[in-house]
Amino acid sequence: MNRILNNTKGDRWIWLIVILLSVISLLAVYSATETLAYKKGVGAESILMKHLAMIVGGMFLMYISHKLDYRLYRGISKVLMYITIPLLLYTLVFGSHVNDASRWIAIPGTGLSFQTSDLAKLALITYLARMLSLKQENIKDVKESFIPIMGSVCLVFILIALANLSTALMLFGVSILLLIIGRISIKQIAVVCLAGAVLLAGVVFFGPRHKTYVSRINAYLHPEVVNPDKSYQSDHAKIAIATGGLFGKGVGKSDEVNFLPEAYSDEIYAIIIEEYGLLGGLAVIGIYLFLLYRCVKIVTRAPKAFGALLAAGLSFSLTIQAFANMAVAVGLGPVTGIPLPFVSMGGTSILFTSIAFGIILSVSKDIDEPKKVIVGEIEELNPVMA
Repeated sequence: MNRILNNTKGDRWIWLIVILLSVISLLAVYSATETLAYKKGVGAESILMKHLAMIVGGMFLMYISHKLDYRLYRGISKVLMYITIPLLLYTLVFGSHVNDASRWIAIPGTGLSFQTSDLAKLALITYLARMLSLKQENIKDVKESFIPIMGSVCLVFILIALANLSTALMLFGVSILLLIIGRISIKQIAVVCLAGAVLLAGVVFFGPRHKTYVSRINAYLHPEVVNPDKSYQSDHAKIAIATGGLFGKGVGKSDEVNFLPEAYSDEIYAIIIEEYGLLGGLAVIGIYLFLLYRCVKIVTRAPKAFGALLAAGLSFSLTIQAFANMAVAVGLGPVTGIPLPFVSMGGTSILFTSIAFGIILSVSKDIDEPKKVIVGEIEELNPVMA
């Protein structure tokens, strides 16, 4: 055990958060997959073991990515963008279709598939961190800095939004936060927001899934006049939460797992509240808030601009996704397909989330390790502290 602890570096609290979320995930997924196991004609234990394998694989990837010097991701980010754009285009045309959305690409020979938007999140955030840190000296230059940055944000946004609007909106919001931290001018940020609004309107009203988006918005705003089938998922999520009470029904005693679609993924937070009560739901919120707090500390203490921006982007992405999922579960937003990070049963999405955690730990490791002062070295300006 001591050997393992000695080989793990970085913020110890984040390691503890990951372990807590893993335990919560195993308990919640085991309860929530009862109906899924029955439909597939397999035992719930077999589904749980597959989920456990993904978590173990994710922990391994997190360990590897945290051992790497975070500065290596500066170069990797450019390669990721070159890979991501063609993959997003390929997914739109040839990807697997589920619920009228083409989001997945099958991995040959594995029986697995992954959402290219998960890779796109990592690619865009690392690329923006790279660009913003490199362009600090001429950050106000429209041609040299603003146009390349705006172009990358808008291109990735539209390619994801055509099939997965909720993920695209979250990633766009994270990008705007990074632009603010990276000292892009308010006028230029306003231009990016305006371009995003135009693209959003085009996707919602003219995109291939416009009927789905409009119906979900109507079901959220006017549940009393829409077809009950449209509000079925949100209605049963509310029932799960309402019947959970203060202390919950107990582990494995959820009734709504038999009715809630995607109880093990999109609506897993409702199942957690049903089984563990309001106190359990608040505990999960507290874990993600504490994660954000630890990440903010890393951002403000990072010695390099790239590390600060990288940790900020990835931590904002994880926490915004978490609170978006929980908001939908309690009825504060229209139904989306957003999983709860490191808790929902999500296959390869857990692997990408683990890599994001590993990169944040890599940045925190640089803070913890003693620095050697090199005479004549000019330290890079940290935009967070500027």
